[in-house]
Amino acid sequence: MYDIIIIGGGPAGLTAALYARRANKSVLVIEKATFGGQITYSPKVENIPGFISLTGNEFAEKLVEQVLEQGADVESMEVLEIKNGEVKTVVTDDGEFEAKAVIIATGAKHRMLGLDNEEKYLGEGISFCAVCDGAFYKDKVVGVVGGGNSALQEALLLSDLASKVYVIQNLDCLTGEKKLAEQLEAKENVEIILSTVVKEYLGNNGIEGVKVVNTDGEEKTIELDGIFLAIGLVPQNEPFADVLKLNDYGYADSDETCTTVTEGIFVAGDCRSKKIRQVATAAADGAIAALAACDYIDR
Repeated sequence: MYDIIIIGGGPAGLTAALYARRANKSVLVIEKATFGGQITYSPKVENIPGFISLTGNEFAEKLVEQVLEQGADVESMEVLEIKNGEVKTVVTDDGEFEAKAVIIATGAKHRMLGLDNEEKYLGEGISFCAVCDGAFYKDKVVGVVGGGNSALQEALLLSDLASKVYVIQNLDCLTGEKKLAEQLEAKENVEIILSTVVKEYLGNNGIEGVKVVNTDGEEKTIELDGIFLAIGLVPQNEPFADVLKLNDYGYADSDETCTTVTEGIFVAGDCRSKKIRQVATAAADGAIAALAACDYIDR
């Protein structure tokens, strides 16, 4: 029996573990993939308070080390469901664990294209966040895949940094806000390519270009120094649909209090409905959820 079980070992989950342990609660953190979450894909991070520059992996290692030093237990396994009751039972692919409260911090995965060697290029030319990685492409050539608001905002930010930005959209129009599209179309260093999909990544030690094909079957190669995928996020909330209220996009419908419709179950980080998804906001959620869970247990 733990006081708190935290599902997800990214910045939100690990920060929650840190705060819960500081409140003298017994804690188990369960992570099915990589401790650190999406930040581990970033080769260089410069917007985390307290660090001038470090890799995503280094940041993740520091977080895990800090949580272990505080006495939390960590396990690598996949959570299949949560059985609700006065005591929460977390069912995994390697046994069941009980807790007085549960924090779901499973995050959201960036949607990818599903091309060959895609995992190989993560952090080596494939990026997802212009705020995080855009500065590394100053005066270089980049591509943005997507045509919605996120893609247009990424492309606008990159257009102020890169020498050339290609926007590659599979539909015959940009689907983002008209104002954003007009701003992008007015940029001299932006080229919008419609009705076209990326077929192949090119490069040996990193992205050197992409092969694209349009709806007429015409192929061409675009030389790039990097490419940003902005085709949406996939929240990891499916196993918890019976204890969470999910919005139309699959995110936990919770406000800044990080509470849910189920008493004793809290949510933190990118799996929660929110506008800004950054390391700093994930950590803030983790702290809020942990303190709320501690208050719930104490009451």
